[in-house]
Amino acid sequence: MKYTRSGGHTAVGPSDWFTGTVYIDGVRNPDEQTAIGCGHVRFTPGARTAWHRHPKGQTLYVTDGIGLVATRRGGVQEIRPGDVIFIEPGEEHWHGATPERFMAHVALQQADDQGQVVTWLEHVADDEYNAAAHRPESRS
Repeated sequence: MKYTRSGGHTAVGPSDWFTGTVYIDGVRNPDEQTAIGCGHVRFTPGARTAWHRHPKGQTLYVTDGIGLVATRRGGVQEIRPGDVIFIEPGEEHWHGATPERFMAHVALQQADDQGQVVTWLEHVADDEYNAAAHRPESRS
């Protein structure tokens, strides 16, 4: 067993990866013991990731607030606490808070054989985000 005491510092998400203010608490990084990386990510209202993809996919577990997740194929889904979202390997997507609410999730992803967990792409344009925020798919 490996025990890691709580501590460390909350990091502000880099502007290359996010629009708006985002806070990240790292849980673990891939290493020689496991390829899994994990973080708790908190988005302020209107904050979101840039478009990105994961070579081995990504799982999001929403812990607080209301958010959105969208794919290049045009699907936009509203997400809420307790929701679990699996994004397929290589699927280009973004996720973040709605314009009026905070949102937090735990993000889990697995490194590929080269240690890569994510490829960051361009930012989600404001008009694209606003259109998505005003027409998410209904929850089933």
